[in-house]
Amino acid sequence: MARTGDRNAGGSLIELVVIVAVALGVALGIQAVLVKPFRIPSESMVPTLEIGQRVLVDRISPRFSDYERGDVVVFKPPEGADTGACAVSHPPQQACPRSSDAKSDTNFIKRIVAVGGDRIAIKRGRVYIDGKLQQEPYIAPNANCDICNLPEELTVPEGQYYMMGDNRGASLDSRKWGPVPKDNIIGKAFATYWPPNRWGGL
Repeated sequence: MARTGDRNAGGSLIELVVIVAVALGVALGIQAVLVKPFRIPSESMVPTLEIGQRVLVDRISPRFSDYERGDVVVFKPPEGADTGACAVSHPPQQACPRSSDAKSDTNFIKRIVAVGGDRIAIKRGRVYIDGKLQQEPYIAPNANCDICNLPEELTVPEGQYYMMGDNRGASLDSRKWGPVPKDNIIGKAFATYWPPNRWGGL
């Protein structure tokens, strides 16, 4: 016959396992539906985000509204983005105007610089929308990279977004592989939580 102490110990262990399982389930549910952590893999978003820095991505609220210019988002880029391939031929002085219908398995993080209907051109690493220079105090400009001077305008297709890294001379982005459909966007990065000295909103 089991002693009372043994039964209490067994019950406590089961209770602990159930609590851990529920907590893990809640955490995974939150990550899957509401908020997802993301680690910065490259220098393309310097100086805003450094390699290894971690951000939180809001997966739910953007579903009820459109993304805007200036939003930093995590997304699945078009297929071919890993190699910098544009899906269509285009003039050498123009950024990639159209992307592949298929999407990559890789997650990217960039800033939205243009939305559907915008006419965009790139001059000396700076974005021009409908002929007007955009104010971008967060970028590391570069006037001389191979995709920093693309002055021939293109029109972003409706329902799609043009993405660029803040580190204009070291970012493989929409200039190479084209705009991103809204359905490819995982969510908007809204805060950085690691390292502690870089904690804060975006």
